[in-house]
Amino acid sequence: MPEKRVTVASKVGLHARPAALVAKAAAAQPVAVSIAKAGGDPVAARSVLNLMTLAAGYGDEVVISAEGEGAEAAVTAVAELVATDLDAAH
Repeated sequence: MPEKRVTVASKVGLHARPAALVAKAAAAQPVAVSIAKAGGDPVAARSVLNLMTLAAGYGDEVVISAEGEGAEAAVTAVAELVATDLDAAH
């Protein structure tokens, strides 16, 4: 199962706008993408509510994973968003 560890780059963490953008990207993938805080239980990345309940803040490490055909590309796409400051434009 492909997985990547990335650091949350958005100053507000995976909350509000960044969570919505990550969830939208995860929902667009051909496989289910999961995300977990290091050492925590994974949640479905396509759910804004799930992402917000993770309470992943700025600088926290998260693990993004997926399984199935296209999983590697799906994990990479979501990981790149999480590792970007999605609030930089505001």
